[in-house]
Amino acid sequence: MKLHESPSPNARRVHIFMAEKGVEIERVAVDIRGGENLTPDYKAKNPAGRVPVLELDDGTFIGESVAICRYLEALHPQPNLLGSSAKEIALVEMWQRRAELNFMMNVAMAFRNITGFFKDRETPVKEYGEVSAVVAAEFVPMFDDQLGKTQYLAGDNFSIADITMAIAWGFAGQVKVVELPAAPNIERWLAEVNARPSFSAS
Repeated sequence: MKLHESPSPNARRVHIFMAEKGVEIERVAVDIRGGENLTPDYKAKNPAGRVPVLELDDGTFIGESVAICRYLEALHPQPNLLGSSAKEIALVEMWQRRAELNFMMNVAMAFRNITGFFKDRETPVKEYGEVSAVVAAEFVPMFDDQLGKTQYLAGDNFSIADITMAIAWGFAGQVKVVELPAAPNIERWLAEVNARPSFSAS
C-alpha cells in the first residue's frame, strides 16, 4: 500500500490513526502548493483532487481520510478506534461528525477564505470566512461541556472523534483565524490526548 499525502490536518488524522494501530505504510509526497493534486495523473487516483489517498496493492484508490481510517480499522481492529458495541459505534460516529462538520470544517473554511491560501485555484470570500470563524467558536462550548462529563469525546475510550477534534483544535491554534473561547475541559483533555505517543509520531 501507498499513502499519497501532503502536510494537512487530514493527513495528520490518518498518521495518528496509523500510529495508534502500529501500522506503517509507504508515503508518497504530493505537492499541493504546486498544484500536483490537480494534475490529470493525480485526479486519476482521486477525481476530487484531495489528499490523502490510500493506494491498495490491487490498484484501488481510497480517498477521504475517514474512509482510509475505516479501511485500516477493518484490517487492524485493535486497538478499536471506531467503537465496538452498537451504542459505542453510534456515539463515536456522532461525535466524529460533530467534530468534523461543526468545528474542523468551519476552521478550514475560515482559514481558506480569510487568508486566501488557495486563491490561485479558488475564489476566497472573506465574509464567509469570518462567519465560519464565528460558527467554529460558537460550537466550542458543546465540546467543552461533553468533556466535562466524559474522559473522551465519545465516552470512556479514545477514538477517531478525539483525533479529529484534537487535530482541528491544533490547526485552529496554528492558523489563528478563529478566536477560541476559554475551554477548561478541552484543555484538560487536550493535554492528555497530546501526550499520547501517536500524536508525537504524526
